[in-house]
Amino acid sequence: MIDLQRDGDVYVLRFDDNENRFSPGFLDAVNDALDTVEKTDGPKALVTTGTGKFYSNGLDLDWLGANQDRFEDYLKRVNGMYARVLSLPLPTVAAINGHAFAGGGMLTLAHDFSVMRTDRGYFCLPEVDLGMSFTPGMSALIQARLSHATAHEAMISGRRYTAEQAQEAAIVHRTAAEADVLPAAVELAGSLAPKNGTTIGKIRRDMYRGAIEALRGPVFS
Repeated sequence: MIDLQRDGDVYVLRFDDNENRFSPGFLDAVNDALDTVEKTDGPKALVTTGTGKFYSNGLDLDWLGANQDRFEDYLKRVNGMYARVLSLPLPTVAAINGHAFAGGGMLTLAHDFSVMRTDRGYFCLPEVDLGMSFTPGMSALIQARLSHATAHEAMISGRRYTAEQAQEAAIVHRTAAEADVLPAAVELAGSLAPKNGTTIGKIRRDMYRGAIEALRGPVFS
């Protein structure tokens, strides 16, 4: 489900569970991996990526359907994952190897930078088409990381952005062919790893204080 490897100063956290939806087990595994990364001394950076045609499709709707009484607690855990990535004391890069939908798209926005595959896959926030609203924390995260116009379009229309369109809208920072997505992300992360992680974490926490507080707050407005 989760594989954590180290490439020099860069940790590569690979999601390998088909659509990489956020099941409780997935959330547990991600938090365990982040514990390992945070406890390591010295220069470091983190790259996350998926496998095949999916980076992540977000919420585990099948699990939610069978556990509706745990909906609020589940959303708190998902929001907590976003807040943790956004607060990490080290540089982070998302290597978007395929579809990054809904919660998966929001996870990429919690990273410092992102590299997206050009030949296949979309960035999309389809909640409007699913009849679902965003938690206050999710809304705050999206609006903190995207321009007002792009956040509005992505959230209201559910538009599917190709890599080229996502780069033009500043949703992602670089694009690359399938074989080059992960190497490009690792190279970028490696160039950032020598920077002071504690300082990076503080800068990011100060910059996104409102989003982090919203992600750690109530999930219903």
